[in-house]
Amino acid sequence: MIRVGVVGYGYWGPNLVRNFSEADGSRVTAVCDARAERLALAAKRCPGIEVYASAWDLIHSANVDAVVIATPVSSHFDLALSALQAGKHVLVEKPLTATAGQALRLIDEAERRRLTLMVDHTFVYTGAVRRIRQEVESGALGPIYYYDSVRVNLGLFQHDVNVLWDLAVHDLSIMDYVLAARPCAVSATGVSHVPNEPENVAYLTLFFETSLIAHIHVNWLAPVKVRRTLIGGASKMIVYDDLEPSEKIKIYDKGITVTSRPEHVYEMLISYRTGDMHAPQLPMTEALQVEAKHFLRCVGGLEKPVSGGEAGLHVVSLLEAASQSLARRGQPVEIHSVRAAA
Repeated sequence: MIRVGVVGYGYWGPNLVRNFSEADGSRVTAVCDARAERLALAAKRCPGIEVYASAWDLIHSANVDAVVIATPVSSHFDLALSALQAGKHVLVEKPLTATAGQALRLIDEAERRRLTLMVDHTFVYTGAVRRIRQEVESGALGPIYYYDSVRVNLGLFQHDVNVLWDLAVHDLSIMDYVLAARPCAVSATGVSHVPNEPENVAYLTLFFETSLIAHIHVNWLAPVKVRRTLIGGASKMIVYDDLEPSEKIKIYDKGITVTSRPEHVYEMLISYRTGDMHAPQLPMTEALQVEAKHFLRCVGGLEKPVSGGEAGLHVVSLLEAASQSLARRGQPVEIHSVRAAA
């Protein structure tokens, strides 16, 4: 039985507590939050657990084997490093850290101590995203042309990170999981409409060595909630709508065929192909439940993390580069290997 301590009982913490409480092979033994009212709520919902106002006390508790961190991004590194140094396995809410250097430090610490380090890239544990990865890996879509996503809603405004770090992180983690290619440069533009607060609207473009291109639009000021992604391939295309209750992904046998006429070698003919649409049946298991069980199996040495430290590092590296581009009003920033730089 793996004893789990959760640091942070705000917006996401209760979901983590619930899923680890329900997962076979684990028991939530402790919860920490700096706010007394949140601790009182945790104690009411989970009778018998230990509650702490200090994260350091929870981390060093002999009654905790693994620490799950659901706190502001700025605190992730210090908390995760302390937990690893205390010999605890660690799962951190997205994004893993505030800098790529910090992510690399956590990876090295976890490897040295042979501990599990995972980041909560929740979407890679959904049935929809896993099916998309299967379609891409099988070659059914053909060469990928583009990834285009809109992820907008009204709020929740964050005060410590901008909208890229809050919302675009989801698409970056999905792309890292689904696509084999890695971006070589990024360009980002955005603006804040609230004085002295981070950017609340942003547009992110990612460039690749091939003709593949990705574009992500994120916004905290939209009148409606939209979670829609288009993935276009030479053979087939996918529409992924996370708000659809049942048919979250639809695979379209649509595209173009480009041919040249022998008598006019420089004249290209473009023909349009319109075939069937297929909406595959997907498992409806809650993604966080799948992730919690996977984390426990990783702690037990039965599996390797799908969203381990390296996945967290890739995403944070892209966010760092995007932030640099944002400060330069969209000037492209090259992506370099953090491992090589180290």
